[in-house]
Amino acid sequence: MQFTLHNARLVDAGQDRINTTITINDSRIHTVNHSEQSQTSAEANNAVRQIDATDMIVTPGFIEVHTHGGGGYNLHTTDEEEIQKYIQWIPSTGVTSFLVTVVGIPGAVPEAQLQTAVEAIRHARLGAEPVGIFLEGPYIDEKKRGAHQIPWLRHPDEQETARILELTQGELRLITIAPELAGAATMMRQLLDAGVTVSIGHTDATYEQAQESIQQGITHMTHCFNAMRPLLHRDPGPLAAVAQAPHVRGELIADGVHVHPAMMDLLITKILGPQRTVIVTDALAGAGIENAEFEFAGQIAKVICGAARLSDGTITGSVLTMKGALLNVLKYTQVSLQEAVGMLSLNPAKSIKLDTRKGLIQPGYDADLLLFDKELNLQATICRGKVTFATDAWNERLAGL
Repeated sequence: MQFTLHNARLVDAGQDRINTTITINDSRIHTVNHSEQSQTSAEANNAVRQIDATDMIVTPGFIEVHTHGGGGYNLHTTDEEEIQKYIQWIPSTGVTSFLVTVVGIPGAVPEAQLQTAVEAIRHARLGAEPVGIFLEGPYIDEKKRGAHQIPWLRHPDEQETARILELTQGELRLITIAPELAGAATMMRQLLDAGVTVSIGHTDATYEQAQESIQQGITHMTHCFNAMRPLLHRDPGPLAAVAQAPHVRGELIADGVHVHPAMMDLLITKILGPQRTVIVTDALAGAGIENAEFEFAGQIAKVICGAARLSDGTITGSVLTMKGALLNVLKYTQVSLQEAVGMLSLNPAKSIKLDTRKGLIQPGYDADLLLFDKELNLQATICRGKVTFATDAWNERLAGL
């Protein structure tokens, strides 16, 4: 189906322009025209569905590369149906693409969870697109494990790496590794050769060890500041090494709890810059649910003072949504809306090598779009040309799409 959004303010990482007309043809963006151009091409044809988007802000759909679930659903699961329900729920938070995050299990590789993730990706229903798998651990440092249990942790092994690649059937896009572990360099090379983005995280690596891992091919950092050796004046640690490597991007959990707002601002405006910061939620199943008590890989968690915590008080992921993350970034940091949108769309697309079809509003890109009102309240989500979430008012306008 072909339709147009007329007179919108278009905001993505490359432009912030008013009076824009966007034509969607099936699952792709067909044309993008501005002001005087807007009525000159095919979208002016009366046969094309016309939708007035005056006073609306249209952005690319958000891409979530680090989430464990939300809406009551877990992504680390052996129940494919649970992931399918998440696929249908998550567009209500502004997410149009995401990675299925898998963590560890006691004493083994999480084979069943990885296989379930592959099946869910291959059989995905209408909703946000599961574009691959993120394996957070189990190859992480015990000293910086956070909420990951000790029995989950493993040491890098060539045969085990080959098995993971076999299980994931080309769907593994991102993995966190602590590079100081014995055998990590060999594992990283195997994964890089297979096209997987390798992330440094849950690590006690020194500055020098982190530099070496970047030279070996690491291009991403898992939740900057959290679960890693801190940034100190005589012991700069891994974050300093990442900051000095202009091709490496770093995640930021933008809930204002995992990282103090002042440090959020420093990371975005001084350390990495908005072109290298990837906003994530690290959300758990309780995200989007009031006063939730829920499970994270067999551990009971609940919301305390805006954060998800285990029974011993350990912070474990967040209950943040991406639409909430956008507002937090604008509230706590000195960035423009255009820069903020880029950190939730184009930057994650670049990290997982999807930026040739996602993260921008350009002809040929996937028709993954969000419609916000002037107060940045999400009004509708379009995933690959199909409406997957809309408020009551916009449900009427978009009926049939």
